[in-house]
Amino acid sequence: MSTDTDAGDDRMEKINVRVPEALLKRLDEEWERRGYSSKSEAIRDALRDWVNPPVTLSEETVDALEESREQRERGETRSLDEVAEKYDVDIDE
Repeated sequence: MSTDTDAGDDRMEKINVRVPEALLKRLDEEWERRGYSSKSEAIRDALRDWVNPPVTLSEETVDALEESREQRERGETRSLDEVAEKYDVDIDE
């Protein structure tokens, strides 16, 4: 392995990885289309997602959010200020 640096980035290590030809072909088709400046940048981003996966909401949570949005659109919800005023609650405490 050798070490490399990109302008302004921490030191980086160069690694050799063997990938199936079909996967490499797909990577070649995608990295630029998705706005990456290089294949290396795209692969680093994919590795970051693998190490720190993005938060995924459960189907139940997504359904609850959708129901909440629909209730808001039907005018069935109230703001915190409206509820506080109705029940004479001071929310600034």
